[in-house]
Amino acid sequence: MSHTYGECSLLEDRTADLVDWHDDVLASHDREFEAMKEIVTRLGAHYTDGHAEVGFWTPELLDEGVSEGDVYLEVLTPTDGVEPYGHDSLTFHRERVPLRRNGEFHWGVVSGMRPGTREQLGSLYRLTYQHDGEWQTIPDPLAYSVPFGAFAPAELYDMERLDEERADSEYFQAFGTDAERIPTSEDDGVPRVDPATSMLEIHPGTATEAGSLGGLARQYETIGEKRRAGDDLTPAERNFVGYDAIQVMPVEPITENEELHEFWSVETDDPEASEVEVAVDRPEMINWGYDIVISAFSATNPAILETGRPDELVDFIATCHNLPDPIRIVFDVALGHSDNGGLKLLNDYYFEGPGMYGQELEYPHPVVRAVLLEMQRRKMDFGADGIRVDGAQDFTNWDEELEESVHDDDYLAEMDEIVQEVAGQKYRPWMIYEDGRPWPREDWELASSYRALIEQHPHSFQWSPITFAHNTPALLTFWATKWWRVREVADFGGNWLTGVANHDTVRRGTQIDPTVEFNQSPVNPYLGETLPETLDEAYDNPASSMLFHCMLPGVPMDFVHANMRAPWGFMRDTDSVWNVKVVADESKFLYWQVRPQDFQNPTHFQRIKELGFESRDELRTFMNALSAAVDATNYDLDVMAAMLSAIDQPFGDDLSPADLEAYAYAWMRDVHDFANLAHWHDSQDDDRTAFDLSVREFRHEREWLLADLDYDREDFGYVHPTEGTVLYYGLRESPDGDEQVLFAANMEGVPVTVSPASLREQIAVPVATEGWDVELAAPGVDEDADEFELSNSQAVVWTREL
Repeated sequence: MSHTYGECSLLEDRTADLVDWHDDVLASHDREFEAMKEIVTRLGAHYTDGHAEVGFWTPELLDEGVSEGDVYLEVLTPTDGVEPYGHDSLTFHRERVPLRRNGEFHWGVVSGMRPGTREQLGSLYRLTYQHDGEWQTIPDPLAYSVPFGAFAPAELYDMERLDEERADSEYFQAFGTDAERIPTSEDDGVPRVDPATSMLEIHPGTATEAGSLGGLARQYETIGEKRRAGDDLTPAERNFVGYDAIQVMPVEPITENEELHEFWSVETDDPEASEVEVAVDRPEMINWGYDIVISAFSATNPAILETGRPDELVDFIATCHNLPDPIRIVFDVALGHSDNGGLKLLNDYYFEGPGMYGQELEYPHPVVRAVLLEMQRRKMDFGADGIRVDGAQDFTNWDEELEESVHDDDYLAEMDEIVQEVAGQKYRPWMIYEDGRPWPREDWELASSYRALIEQHPHSFQWSPITFAHNTPALLTFWATKWWRVREVADFGGNWLTGVANHDTVRRGTQIDPTVEFNQSPVNPYLGETLPETLDEAYDNPASSMLFHCMLPGVPMDFVHANMRAPWGFMRDTDSVWNVKVVADESKFLYWQVRPQDFQNPTHFQRIKELGFESRDELRTFMNALSAAVDATNYDLDVMAAMLSAIDQPFGDDLSPADLEAYAYAWMRDVHDFANLAHWHDSQDDDRTAFDLSVREFRHEREWLLADLDYDREDFGYVHPTEGTVLYYGLRESPDGDEQVLFAANMEGVPVTVSPASLREQIAVPVATEGWDVELAAPGVDEDADEFELSNSQAVVWTREL
């Protein structure tokens, strides 16, 4: 359907009011940062009262000497009312609207722009200016919608409508009342969401066949319908429930690979043309989500939006909030660095300089600091209940006097103080920091307390020491050598996220070289007969699940791929520089995650097979050689290609760097497809998934397990000497003194026999030997016996009424 739109124009009086407001705010604050926190709330593009209010921070234009008269807002409005995707190209009506400069800022109130909605694409926009006879552009770093990616123009979106129409308004409006569906606590006059009982980590790009937030919403809609009707869940569906929180891996716009990705390409050569033809495509980058470019952080990554509409994220959140047992949504926020792609989108004032993950951010700059906090506020206003701050130890500033980087804990405190507003309800989210300081100091694994921010913010949580990436439970003696850290969880883990299965730890497990014999612990032979069986069992077994869900304090977190015993590894096609090296670092994935029959399945590794690889063993040989070549040449692709040409591989004796690049991209896409959980639904074991769910339900029935152990009434330890078995045991007692929980688990080793009577000899507080009922026993354990033989990874939990 064709539409006619009014000509875009600057509303002079309203713009003058906006500039006056800017001046008033500056005059009302002594500290520039405090003024900027208020000013940045009106940066970006806001559709209100039928007009678009826009603002840009543009110090680079002053540095370049660009005059005010050469600066415009470029507006690109689709000539037809269309959805973003499903087109090879779109035609846009282009207009350039002058803006008003005030110091380092440009402001305007513009009529005639069309806001985006659930049904149709709105006007796209960016700042444009003439310099040295050419048109240059500046994107909006505070955009709400970027349907064609962060490197394309942003979309004006009707956020007021989105908030008004969300299906979970009542969920938010009940905060702080007797009707609230999740508990909150008062925090400086507003409700703060209380911690969850347990949490599930999900990667939206591989969690469903669709690989989208829409697909994830449908997954939980189906679960909700079955729960309301009293119908049984499938074994696969059970892996998604039994939690009252979901942590979604980052949903922010990410970097792009110029060699592969082109989702927005202007085909009209005339820069003055009023009609612009643009080749468009739905972004389909593959990534964990942490390679963000900072710009448009406040929007949603379009690669996980099947519709390109921000409504899709809100629909997923609302679906989880409206389940019979509501589920909190926790956003994984990675504002501790920028991918190098951010250099093309943001001015130089945003960056301190190169760092380990790309670019370090210039947190001390008052505008940058305020913009980053505003990005967080806008993103969380989509309706998140909690926030996990990725790599909080990386928020640092260079101290010239000390000549070292120091932690910016004041900034982290600002993150914690932000007030959200959804459906008219103000609140603060549950705050979680991932902080391993003094990492990357070489002794960080020993020196880190994992409590630095909890001590500053007692309501906050941190990832525990056994949850960080370096944990490898597939290796023998893991549970013995990590005992000191596990005991810390019992002693003061009430504000920790616990569990050993997450996106980092499972990936780390796949990087272990199982052929090494002398410089690491051997692979635990009791976990499985094959390496894939071993890895599956290491990150999803009754003993560790019962340890975290039935015994220890804190909030246990599981990873849905581990629950499903599905493959998982590092995957991204957004890096044109290091992609071959990254693939080489994943060379042991084939040992741990790919069975011979998996490779032979025509569904899997289609691109790799098209390159000529015919078996897993052939591919494994090539991957090992590739890894060795990276190390031997210090990642010189030309020399690597020459070396690998000498071995038997499908590329022949003239393998080129381009062949290696093509192989790397094929690998990443094949692993991404291989890890999609839709492939693994039918392989789920009914008994295992039912038992795992019962373990999670046990904790939800006893939320008091969250608290640290009281050693006057409770105990936790392991039997030593071990004599071939690491046997953990423990006793918990409810605060009301009406129930006790007795726990025993063979964490690793040969079978061992346990009973309440035998455990009484180990536990340091009085333990009755009578009156215990078996509440949970791992599959394969005889529940009717007086004594229980526990094989590796088996456990039993008794309860006793007092």
